[in-house]
Amino acid sequence: MTDNRQIQLFLDDTEWPFEYTDHHRDIVRAIVMDEQENFYFVRADRDDEFGKAILIETSGGGVEKGENLEEAIKRELREELGAETEIICKIGIVDDYYNLIHRHNINNYYLCRALSFGEKKLTEDEADLFHLSTLKLSYREAMEEYAKRACTPLGRLIAAREMPILRRVGEILNIE
Repeated sequence: MTDNRQIQLFLDDTEWPFEYTDHHRDIVRAIVMDEQENFYFVRADRDDEFGKAILIETSGGGVEKGENLEEAIKRELREELGAETEIICKIGIVDDYYNLIHRHNINNYYLCRALSFGEKKLTEDEADLFHLSTLKLSYREAMEEYAKRACTPLGRLIAAREMPILRRVGEILNIE
């Protein structure tokens, strides 16, 4: 893993019309893998302002005040996956927009190795509104799941953001 090139993507929301952006959010996200090259994602079953959808997404979330990016990603992975992890490398940054909620996200992506799994600490919204659960998939299964879930407007936005990141991980790990 000597290839240190990072992705830098800028994505517009093509699903909803742009009106204005009223907040920017720094986010950390990770492609998490184990020693057998299984990958861990979250599955969300949503029914909200974005519509009804079942989605696949990388684990992660907002950076809290006083946290650096590495502290934030380790915290988010403990909360959403129950995983203790080590950071392998930074994959890159994806700037994207969600016009429906007037938000600009700066997504910092990492490749992490799961060292162990324990209890999750989901927020009330993650548990009750999004019904987050963990998906354990092969690389190929993950790519297929993103493509399958791109049948809704929000699913298309997430796939546009995350499939290039997952492809980059495939390059880093030399996975076809």
